[in-house]
Parts: sequence; C-alpha cells; structure tokens
Amino acid sequence: MEKVKTFLSMIKIEHSLFALPFAFTGAVLAAEGLPSLGKIFWIIVAMVGARSFAMGINRIVDAEIDAKNPRTASREIPSGKISKSAAVLYVVVALIVYEFATFMLNTLSFILSPIPVIVFILYSYSKRFTSFCHIILGIALGLAPVGAWVAVEGTVNLGITMVGVAVIFWAAGFDIIYALQDIEFDRENNLFSIPALLGIRNSLVLSRCFHLITFIIFLYVKFYFDLGLIYLSGVILSGLFMLYEHSLIKADDLKNVNMAFFNLNAYISMTIFVFVFFDIVLRRVF
Repeated sequence: MEKVKTFLSMIKIEHSLFALPFAFTGAVLAAEGLPSLGKIFWIIVAMVGARSFAMGINRIVDAEIDAKNPRTASREIPSGKISKSAAVLYVVVALIVYEFATFMLNTLSFILSPIPVIVFILYSYSKRFTSFCHIILGIALGLAPVGAWVAVEGTVNLGITMVGVAVIFWAAGFDIIYALQDIEFDRENNLFSIPALLGIRNSLVLSRCFHLITFIIFLYVKFYFDLGLIYLSGVILSGLFMLYEHSLIKADDLKNVNMAFFNLNAYISMTIFVFVFFDIVLRRVF
C-alpha cells in the first residue's frame, strides 16, 4: 500500500481535476443530460487509467532529467522513493485498466483507444525535440471531452471537437506558465520549451493569446449546442479565472506560478462542467 501511495503521489492524482471535468462535460453534452451510471463508471475508470499511464510514463522517461533539476530532484523516482521497475509495473497496469474500460464502453472507443496512448508517449519525449511540447500536452487533455463524447454517443461532431480544441489552447497556455520555472535549466540542458525559446515576457503574451482563443471557442460552443444563459455565465466566470491567473504572474515575479497552475485551472475546468451540466439539466426540467 505504501508503494501504491507513492505511485499516486508520483502521478499527482489530484491533478485529475484538470481533465476529468472536461471528460464529464463531453459526456453530459453527448447525453444531453446525465449518461447512464454504467457509462459514467467506465468513463471514470478509463480517465483514471489513461491519466495514470500518461503521468507515469512521463515520470519514467524524464527520471534522469528530473534528477538534474533542483526543482524536480525530490520527485519519487529520482529520490529513490519508487524504483523505475516498480513504476513501469504500475504504468502497465494502468494501461490495461484504460484499455479494458474503453472496451466496456463501446467498439469505437476501443478502436480509437491507442490514439491517446500515442500522444502521451509523444509528449513525454517532446521536450527533447520541439518547443511545441505544450501543444502536445494540450492535445492529450483535449482528447478527454472528445473521448467521453465517443463513449456516450459513439460518434464525433464539430461541436465536441471544438470543445477539445478549446482545452488544447487552455492546457498549452497554463503549461507555458508552468514551464517558466525551468527556463534556465531548459536552456542549459538543450531542452525545448516556449519559455526557453521566446523568453518570459513573450511567453506570457503567447499564453494570454492561447487563453483568449479558449474563451472565444467556449463562446462558440454555446451557439453550437444551443446552450443558455447558465452556460454563458460559466464561460464568463472561467474567463475571469483566466484573467486572474495571468494577473498573478509577472515577468519579474514568478512566485505565484504554482497557485496559478493548479488552483485556478482546476476552478476553470470545474466551472465549465458544472455550468454545462446545470444549463442542460435545468432547461430540460423547466
């Protein structure tokens, strides 16, 4: 149990608050309300398995890099709290759980299930060859609402694809902010990132542009799915969270990066889900 707890700590299980609400958003939009309990259960299992695999493989691949970086040297593998072989075992189990969950959802989910796995692995190596690693991370998270829609509806349409694109720009924007902490380390070790390429000020401008695109797409989603004022209120609130997130980060003051990264982005994903849910459910009731 101690090793399981260590693995859960390694994969930052609490960061599921980023992608899981958007998966629920896709499921609620597909079902135009609450999906069946069976669908909800297997979507949760698939998301937990996928995210555990994604974070686990990232930590394994980056173990040597993390050991060199003072900010990450205390992570579980570099510090010896969990061995690489044990981490690999847990990652394989997570992958099996994910694949089984997609099989239980429907045929199309199972057929498409390798796509996220490929993206997760690609992201884990991406900082070694491209500054657009943040976009690849965004794609990994952006697949959550699309995958949940497929799980419920068995199809894909433009509306849910745009939700996924919004998540791509949202995640890439906040990952650029997070990467500001490692700008000097990345440059010294020939690692790629937007901050290492553009510098702090330009990276912050790009991050703000990405989040503006996110906000605009969320507005578009209102009209595509014919959502109402409740959803619009959620979009406005999420926009305010994004504004506050960027107000916390200054080019010469990065002390609030972690708060901006975790707290506010968890609020944003939860806000979109909750307001989509109540907009659909309450409009059906009344």
